[in-house]
Amino acid sequence: MPLLSKLLARLPSPRRGASPAGQGDLESSISKTINDALAAAGLLRAPLPAAAPAQPTPGPAPATRPVAKLALLAPEPVVQPRPDTPRKRALSPGSFVEHDFSNEAGTRRYKLYIPAGYDAEATPGYPLLVMLHGCTQSPDDFAAGTRMNALADEHGFLVAYPAQSPNANGSKCWNWFRPGDQGREAGEPALLAGLTRQLIQQHAVDPRRVYVAGLSAGAAMAVILGTTHPELYAAVGAHSGLPYRAARDVPSAFAAMGGTHALREVAAETDANARQGKRPPAPVVPLIVFHGDADHTVAPANGEALVKQATGAASELLPESQRKAVAANGRNYTHSVYTTSLGEPLVEYWQVHGGGHAWFGGSSDGSYTDPRGPDASAEMVRFFLKVKQQHAPSAQ
Repeated sequence: MPLLSKLLARLPSPRRGASPAGQGDLESSISKTINDALAAAGLLRAPLPAAAPAQPTPGPAPATRPVAKLALLAPEPVVQPRPDTPRKRALSPGSFVEHDFSNEAGTRRYKLYIPAGYDAEATPGYPLLVMLHGCTQSPDDFAAGTRMNALADEHGFLVAYPAQSPNANGSKCWNWFRPGDQGREAGEPALLAGLTRQLIQQHAVDPRRVYVAGLSAGAAMAVILGTTHPELYAAVGAHSGLPYRAARDVPSAFAAMGGTHALREVAAETDANARQGKRPPAPVVPLIVFHGDADHTVAPANGEALVKQATGAASELLPESQRKAVAANGRNYTHSVYTTSLGEPLVEYWQVHGGGHAWFGGSSDGSYTDPRGPDASAEMVRFFLKVKQQHAPSAQ
């Protein structure tokens, strides 16, 4: 190492009788010189700091001092990626963002959950579930209580949560009981259907796999949407809701919720249409119903009337299958299944024994939830994902 030899030659010669402190300065100078030489040769990771002068200690100085250790840098191997190693595509995290929608029927805010791993170029697209909250609730509250966003990540679908405006209803209820909000061309059905169509156009949504579900007043509005827009929604979920046109004003709404008057009219109309061979004024899309038989807000008779209305003439027959079971957390329920003549899903009715006015299997993070009982969210998703439209809906 010529460079090292030259550097060492520059060092001053030690003087005779040098003190221990002077000897320390000399060793520090030698160590620095060696380090500089190694660094110049590319063999040292970084120049070492000069050694601090030795501090005098009581007693005789040691005859010899340890030689400082030098950290040498070995060449790091260069790792080249194997050409045949597949590269994993980065998955996008789920997002939950608030938006606005307006059309001639009005304006509403909504929150949209896009699941983790969403691909905007996916073909034919993702399912879409429209979730309608109950009175006094909000999209965030409803999402937390139903835990539907977690299921969206698990199964890969989008979830929209429209928010009812307090200006439209002081209790933020969907206006299922007003004739102006029970038709196709105006009111809240037209507004919510327009929002659904926009989501289909703006996102990678499969138009044949669009569903709507709700709780209480939201369930009643979901039934209205399935009835007025059967080409748009492939299936409906009604939790603690009411049948189509169960009321026509506020007094009849309270009567229907109590299980009297208007419901008798619905049942009579359904029976008359069945006898005359007419199609009942009811959802023609597959329907899944959850209702507690101890619901004191929306009487259990509503769940039974909704099933009878939806099945029409078939309501006089026994269901295709029926089973009584106990949920894992101890809540009893009866699960009835109706199918078409082709064996396709038509109606599922989950009657939860001892259940009140709350989303079964829900999280206490949201309002109006009951952690006991069957998991309504998971069962609705299972039911929905078995069903799709035979023909894609039009843009109108």
